[in-house]
Amino acid sequence: MAAPRQDGVRQLADELIKCLKYRVGKEPSVATRYDWLSAAIKVVRDRLVDRWIESTRRAYDQGNKRVYYLSMEFLIGRLMRDAFSNLGVMEDMREALAYHDVDIDLISALEPDAALGNGGLGRLAACFMESMASLDIPAHGYGIRYVHGLFRQEIHDGYQVELPETWLDHGNPWEFERREGAYEIGFGGSVTSVTAPDGRLERHVWKPTERFLAVPFDTPIAGWRGKRVNTLRLWTAMPVDPILLDAFNAGDHIGALRESNKAEALTRVLYPADSHPAGQELRLRQEYFFSAASIQDIVRRHLSKYPDLTSLPDKAAIHLNDTHPAIAVAELMRLLMDVHGFDFDKAWAITKKTFAYTNHTLLPEALESWPVPLFERLLPRHMQIIYAINAEVLLEVRSSGRFNDDQIRAISLIHEGGERRVRMGNLAFVGAFSINGVSALHTDLMKETVFADLHKLYPHRINNKTNGITPRRWLFQCNPRLTGLIREAIGDRFLDDIDALEELDRFADDSVFQEKFAAVKRANKEQLVKVIGERMGLKIDPSAMFDVQIKRIHEYKRQLLNIVEAVSLYDQIRSHPERDWMPRVKFFGGKAAPSYHNAKLIIKLANDVARVINSDPSVRGLLKVVFVPNYNVSTAEVMIPAADLSEQISTAGLEASGTGNMKFALNGALTIGTLDGANVEIRECVGEENIVIFGLTAQEVAHRKTHGYNPREVIEASSELKQALEAIATGVFSPDDPHRYRDLIAGLYNYDTFMLAADFDSYSAAQRQVDELWRTPARWQSMAIHNTARVGWFSSDRTIRQYASEIWRVPA
Repeated sequence: MAAPRQDGVRQLADELIKCLKYRVGKEPSVATRYDWLSAAIKVVRDRLVDRWIESTRRAYDQGNKRVYYLSMEFLIGRLMRDAFSNLGVMEDMREALAYHDVDIDLISALEPDAALGNGGLGRLAACFMESMASLDIPAHGYGIRYVHGLFRQEIHDGYQVELPETWLDHGNPWEFERREGAYEIGFGGSVTSVTAPDGRLERHVWKPTERFLAVPFDTPIAGWRGKRVNTLRLWTAMPVDPILLDAFNAGDHIGALRESNKAEALTRVLYPADSHPAGQELRLRQEYFFSAASIQDIVRRHLSKYPDLTSLPDKAAIHLNDTHPAIAVAELMRLLMDVHGFDFDKAWAITKKTFAYTNHTLLPEALESWPVPLFERLLPRHMQIIYAINAEVLLEVRSSGRFNDDQIRAISLIHEGGERRVRMGNLAFVGAFSINGVSALHTDLMKETVFADLHKLYPHRINNKTNGITPRRWLFQCNPRLTGLIREAIGDRFLDDIDALEELDRFADDSVFQEKFAAVKRANKEQLVKVIGERMGLKIDPSAMFDVQIKRIHEYKRQLLNIVEAVSLYDQIRSHPERDWMPRVKFFGGKAAPSYHNAKLIIKLANDVARVINSDPSVRGLLKVVFVPNYNVSTAEVMIPAADLSEQISTAGLEASGTGNMKFALNGALTIGTLDGANVEIRECVGEENIVIFGLTAQEVAHRKTHGYNPREVIEASSELKQALEAIATGVFSPDDPHRYRDLIAGLYNYDTFMLAADFDSYSAAQRQVDELWRTPARWQSMAIHNTARVGWFSSDRTIRQYASEIWRVPA
């Protein structure tokens, strides 16, 4: 190939060869695609490091307040395109690699998805990290460097099979190990008191019986146009003594490594199954391990510049992303009192001014609680501190005279009904100066339900910060065709100010623009068809409506409602072949927790229904069902731009916000959904005429639950629903095991916790409304364009600006 003409491209081409030779140790003639991937990343990483060091130095020199974001998940996906795009070197690197006959698209596909999250919580954290850097906010993210992450999902005979995720097999070229920054983390042991000569209690000393090292690995996170590069610090566990030589020399070669094995278990897997005591203990250990290491690191960094910790609230905003890191409240208290000599009152005042907490769910099981005996055995000093905090709070409650005994019990950090448990959600609430929900509806429901009594006690703490997504990842990078079309129509201002997308609104009814918009969607669908064909061997018609529901599998997200409606539609297509049915492909994707029986059964049902429908010639290709295995960020980046219809159908009042709904709308998909989470605000932004809403409201759901709901009567009154459920329950889709779904369907008849039956007829009618819209392409395209043009408000930049000004008090 001819030598590149631009100096920047020529320099990159030369640097690639030097990197291959001196850092990978290969000649170009023998370099594999992985070698080229590593070289390309390291060449750009060098540029990133310069800005990273400059950003860090600037934060120290200016003495700015920093944000510390603690999260069990950071679902960052592939970083190559993110970093290359944000630094503005993507096209130059494409040309430099092409000079060496290397296709950047081929090698970028080899980069593994970092297996550091499960769903919306982790993806939100990743979007927030990118937005904080883009808005020039000094920030650190703290999490766990999971070796295997959640799991790699394979589908065997329709069933989910969990296999280890191997994202680190080829190493991680983005990260820097900082072994010199390790901290010792303890578990178990005992607590002793140290008294002064006058008999006054001086301090407590915790003497753990188990000790591990928390070793940090740092990944630079680049903001848009490289304005700032922040740090994502992930902790891995290592043993203090990697081998017990006495045991090894005595012949116990396996037992000699038990400390190493215990350390490795701490950071090997995200969300180990907690259906048994060992799994519960491991999860608590993980949460304390990363929270304690992070708090120690924050304290060390503060003391490296300031004389003591009294100024910590002025220089650090520690944000808890959901309830998992709530133990950080007790850990900071321990350090302040036991290590740095503050009394309880002063330590508690500092702590409450330092922490902020985001709640992400109203589901009781997600507001974690731990058995007191387990907690006290693993973290005896923290248990003492939590009892002391609880006493402080309950004395305040009692002295106010505004709460009855039931309300006091609800506020307590210790659940006393049956097994005594530590309520981590309550600990996070009382230990934070700000508690925010993630959509307007969710925030209102927090005040009325799970935190009603705490809200009465502290009425000014709860506030709303509706979630957002980074448009760099979820438009510019994943949908370059649409990005190019928008630039052609309205110019480039939206690249730096996503609110400028509103200018696209005037093209919604422009027939020429509609044709171009539809052509982009068609090209994206053809790309997805190719991927599905290669992975699953399925043939799909790209002219059909692509109806997509991709998210964590959970009963409240109601994939089952979608599947049952597919069965009903299947019956109608066969019964009424004379009708003008609109061709549709229903895509599902998502992982079920390993111990969540019903969620895993729903995956099996989706695959059973797909097998029957897809092989039935009487359907005439009008309906297909596809379950895409191992759904992750990279898969989403292909599926979301190709979607025509976005399924956001959770039971109203249970989805805190959702971010998939925002990504789909930004990429020109119409939403069919309930008035749940951020769907409410999406409807306000795009207009109720550009979204399809169905089902009960959150208030109606609550009313039915409290005033009686008989799902059997509802099912008997709906012939389509009854027929579909009977087909599933009697083995039409599982002839090898006719009773496979009997109990799953019986649950709908007997209690229907998530109101599937109550919403079915409304959902089915809404789907037929969608068919009618699809029948009129001009109307559909107009609605789709309005969606893209009007959802700029759901940028994570807007969300982070609100966090910065209203919670963290840092400039953005």
